[in-house]
Amino acid sequence: MKTHQKTDWLPVTKKEMELRGWEQADVVLFSGDAYVDHPSFGAAVAGRLLEACGMKVALVPQPDWRGDHRDFTKMGKPRYFFAISAGCMDSMVNRYTANKRLRSDDAYTADGLPGARPDYTTITYANILKRLYPEVPIVIGGIEASMRRLSHYDYWSDRLMPGILVDSKADLLIYGMGEKPLKEIAGLLLSGAPFEALRELRQVAYLRQAGDTAGKEISSCIQLHSHEECLNSKRKQAENFRVIEEESNKMEASFLIQRVGEMEIVVNPPHPPLSSEELDASFELPYTRLPHPKYKGKPIPAYEMIKFSVNLHRGCFGGCSFCAIAAHQGKFVVSRSKESVLKEVSLLSQRSDFKGYLSDLGGPSANMYRMQGQNQEICRKCKRNSCLFPKICSNLNVDHRPLLDLYQAVDALPGIKKSVISSGIRYDLLLYSSQQALKSGKCNQTAIKKAADKDRAAQEYTRQLIEKHVSGRLKVAPEHTENSVLNSMRKPPFSQFIQFREIFEQIENRRLSEQRKNQNFRTNEPHKNQNLLSTESPKGESKIKGRQELVPYFISSHPACSEEDMAELAAKTKTLNFRLEQVQDFTPTPMTLATEMYYTGLNPYTLKPVYTAKTREEKLAQRQYFFWYRPEDKASIVKALRRLKRVDLIEKLYGKRPGKV
Repeated sequence: MKTHQKTDWLPVTKKEMELRGWEQADVVLFSGDAYVDHPSFGAAVAGRLLEACGMKVALVPQPDWRGDHRDFTKMGKPRYFFAISAGCMDSMVNRYTANKRLRSDDAYTADGLPGARPDYTTITYANILKRLYPEVPIVIGGIEASMRRLSHYDYWSDRLMPGILVDSKADLLIYGMGEKPLKEIAGLLLSGAPFEALRELRQVAYLRQAGDTAGKEISSCIQLHSHEECLNSKRKQAENFRVIEEESNKMEASFLIQRVGEMEIVVNPPHPPLSSEELDASFELPYTRLPHPKYKGKPIPAYEMIKFSVNLHRGCFGGCSFCAIAAHQGKFVVSRSKESVLKEVSLLSQRSDFKGYLSDLGGPSANMYRMQGQNQEICRKCKRNSCLFPKICSNLNVDHRPLLDLYQAVDALPGIKKSVISSGIRYDLLLYSSQQALKSGKCNQTAIKKAADKDRAAQEYTRQLIEKHVSGRLKVAPEHTENSVLNSMRKPPFSQFIQFREIFEQIENRRLSEQRKNQNFRTNEPHKNQNLLSTESPKGESKIKGRQELVPYFISSHPACSEEDMAELAAKTKTLNFRLEQVQDFTPTPMTLATEMYYTGLNPYTLKPVYTAKTREEKLAQRQYFFWYRPEDKASIVKALRRLKRVDLIEKLYGKRPGKV
């Protein structure tokens, strides 16, 4: 493994700048996360990309915002601009639970300690920098800035906030994944263009005086309801959201303009998705793939989780109502090349602390690699928010063969003992039948054969996944059991989870049966080393591999979910012999459909009312059904079910005589 020097990281102190011979940085980047020089951490990607464009970039991770602000001045004034990212998560999601209580840890901080970033990190950092250096432009980006670029509901203050440019006073906002706009920004500034020229770039937003048409004329513009109108009308906020989401999902989007007081926010259309070559280039920047030495070996939990994992693609076409991935990374999946992935795995295998086990080969959804529209012209005109809901798009290529080929190539590399798939699996993609989707009488034999090949590949992928790539537990996310709630979530029917569970059990039983046969065969052979009877665990222990589990994730208090729906969930999961562990209360996060339903009480696509549990009592009433099996919850659940007049569910959970309560 290579021995690194301090100059292998972006400089985080003035002394490290001097080691590089710099008197001044071109850009000083502030991050709410600890500095891990790895492509899974946004600040590192932004810094390395600007560096590759020829800029001198200094990084200040988790500056102290409480005292004399010396962390904000220690790198001096940059030549071009300050950049700010709150980190890999929205700072309020990072700091608070669904019950608005401060979290006791922070996965993106050394030793997991809480309190290293402020509330509303982007706004806090930007306001400090504006006071200290009012003449220096500020560029904000990352998921916090991206998802708060227009009027948005903030759960933690329980109010509708204006686009983040207003409160941060930043000069430019980059939304979504920033490789293309950052590259263009660097090119323009290094060529001598003024900062104001950056307003003409795609995938940026900026604040201007209302009605100011100076500069490039804006065409194909959509004027949203003003922030003040949305404050007075939740219906108008819901109408805005539909426009914003649809435009975000288009390949050819319009400019969006929203007035806020005497100013207006202009959001330029996004760039087209990256090509595979461009994504490869981003992952192959000269990262050390290690935390900065300043942390002196203190573990950063988020890094420990991913240090032996490899990201295969970006984006998600699932469009789940509660998820920000598609809104930030994009609906169109962009995949890395096989060669790029193998190169990264080879680098990992050379590390002295690598034991041969990859913790994940995945992405936002593990089995979307290389999947996209078969006819890109159809995709170009499409504004669907999900390629999977309400049914899988007939234009979507659901071929799992490229992923199977990649898994096999990774496992064949020297030093690789096992690759685990820890990212979530979309089982609806595995159950989809391309043959059934073909319209009878309108396809030829070649099309039928191709569809059959895809179906066989999905079946083979499922088999190999369960037999070779699970480390005890396979995570999937049905999220709920009731179709009315699942429709609100943009998730497939629960019947598909039941179908997938049956397939999982069949394959798992077959795997265990084969394992027992091999064990018996080897036990009866004389002069054989008994260690051959076992498989090696990631800790280097020898043991027979036991039964693997299917672990489902569920959410309570999601819009459209009632207490009775949660009671049904409890009864149905009990029937399937689940005692749920992976559960959570719905947390409204900026710019997701579910959050808009929570705040407005309306479905933005139908403008019909949607019930949502909001009070602490309503949420606890729903959450308790996850744990129907706990003795301490039994009395409360039985009482609630009697109130709901659902004695039938009492019997399903506790029998005809539930006992004294």
